[in-house]
Amino acid sequence: MSPVFPMLTVLTMFYYICLRRRARTATRGEMMNSHRTIESNSRTSPLNAEVVQYAKEVVDFSSHYGSENSMSYTMWNLAGVPNVFPSSGDFTQTAVFRTYGTWWDQCPSASLPFKRTPPNFQSQDYVELTFEQQVYPTAVYVLETYHPGAVIRILACSANPYSPNPPAEVRWEILWSERPTKVNASQARQFKPCIKQINFPTNLIRLEVNSSLLDYYTELDAVVLHGVKDKPVLSLKTSLIDMNDIEDDAYEEKNGCGMDNLNKKFSSAVLREGPNNGYFDKLPYELIQLILNHLTLPDLCRLAQTCKLLSQHCCDPLQYIHLNLQPYWAKLNDTSLEFLQARCTLVQWLNLSWTGNRGFISVTGFSRFLKVCGSELVRLELSCSHFLNETCLEVISEMCPNLQALNLSSCDKLPPQAFNHISKLCSLKRLVLYRTKVEQTALLSILNFCSELQHLSLGSCVMIEDYDVIASMIGAKCKKLRTLDLWRSNRSVCDTDIEELACNCTRLQQLDILGTRMVSPASLRKLLESCKDLSLLDVSFCSQIDNRAVLELNASFPKVFIKKSFTQ
Repeated sequence: MSPVFPMLTVLTMFYYICLRRRARTATRGEMMNSHRTIESNSRTSPLNAEVVQYAKEVVDFSSHYGSENSMSYTMWNLAGVPNVFPSSGDFTQTAVFRTYGTWWDQCPSASLPFKRTPPNFQSQDYVELTFEQQVYPTAVYVLETYHPGAVIRILACSANPYSPNPPAEVRWEILWSERPTKVNASQARQFKPCIKQINFPTNLIRLEVNSSLLDYYTELDAVVLHGVKDKPVLSLKTSLIDMNDIEDDAYEEKNGCGMDNLNKKFSSAVLREGPNNGYFDKLPYELIQLILNHLTLPDLCRLAQTCKLLSQHCCDPLQYIHLNLQPYWAKLNDTSLEFLQARCTLVQWLNLSWTGNRGFISVTGFSRFLKVCGSELVRLELSCSHFLNETCLEVISEMCPNLQALNLSSCDKLPPQAFNHISKLCSLKRLVLYRTKVEQTALLSILNFCSELQHLSLGSCVMIEDYDVIASMIGAKCKKLRTLDLWRSNRSVCDTDIEELACNCTRLQQLDILGTRMVSPASLRKLLESCKDLSLLDVSFCSQIDNRAVLELNASFPKVFIKKSFTQ
């Protein structure tokens, strides 16, 4: 018998299974929709009354439009009862994230995106809120007062932030998620997504947002958590749907069409007469590597368990040159890093933003990983990684000699003395210190030794007191600087600082001085005349830059986008 026929038989069986799965998907999707509808109508006893509560406290967030020393446009406005709702419009008493639209990703300071980011992860910012009582959630209401539609994911955590005893296990569960969608109306609304039921009580809720489709900043006023103290009992109808929604593995095995059965037939029919790894043995090594480049990290790890050949390819360090672990922040821990350690010896780009909080990653686990995988690192993203301490920055400075980009955005728990270690990274070209406690002495040391800096973010660094000294050091040492973020820089930036930049940083392409009060149109004109490549200038809330000044500057420098907001 020709070896072609067993192969055709196997392919026919595989095609049949694919068709049957596809046919089931539609039916199953309909069942899931009805399942979601019924889930929100779970029965509760009269004694298990629903508890309705507003957020007690904002415990963590990635960014906000406001200042660290103010309440205007800050995430802290989400705590408590509504300040504005049901009114619509731009109000300082609301919570506003720092960005909106796509201009942020297109400006000169934007970083290149990571490869292998799963398509279902599109979160850009987040905020975490605690509530007084732990409940089993039945509903979450988000009161949006201006340009709604940014919220794309709501999660609940099993940990109680107010408990004196740390939990043995911390779990995050997605209550609701959806891809970013365009909301045409800008009026206020009470957003009430249909959430799923979880099997643990919670008083810690996380909202994740994507503002890329918005025409202006979204504004949130309050978050309301509805829930019951006792675990609700689902109705009989819901239970039946749950039973029907079970995976089809048992049915397939019963009918001889399961994956195990298929593997046995494939092995006996084809692999017996061909090479051990099928036709993959005939493909060039580089081609298989190229194919596997399209897989997400979890798929790559699963594929490594199929056969020795694919395991070799999936464990090849070349597959992990760019490693984005941010989408898996809710589950990434020391064990995960230890598992990946052997595969990441050649990693150059590493994204650990949002990871490791609440004990998921320890200082020991992070240090052990970098000691093995840090030698080739060029880019390290650690935004909102609150497990970091001074030891971690010391390890980074010692184990990552080739590091060119370091993002510590919103790592507001790092002690001021920790930033002294950054000055050892003399190859740095990009440094993001937004919302950190870096002090003037440490920053001066960084600027002195990191003369290759091209992108520097000092937004909301409120512990820097004298920007005259900082501007002088930037002008003297960082002549290659292209973008400078002085967002809400304690309002101490003045004309002298702008003129210092105009004289010494002529390659500047982007400057953000939002919130400064002592910068005049004359100094900005000098800057624009000297920096021919300047394309973005943010002078929002600069009290000396009025509408007339902006129009005059626009007329003289039409290629420069001058961003200006007049109200606060």
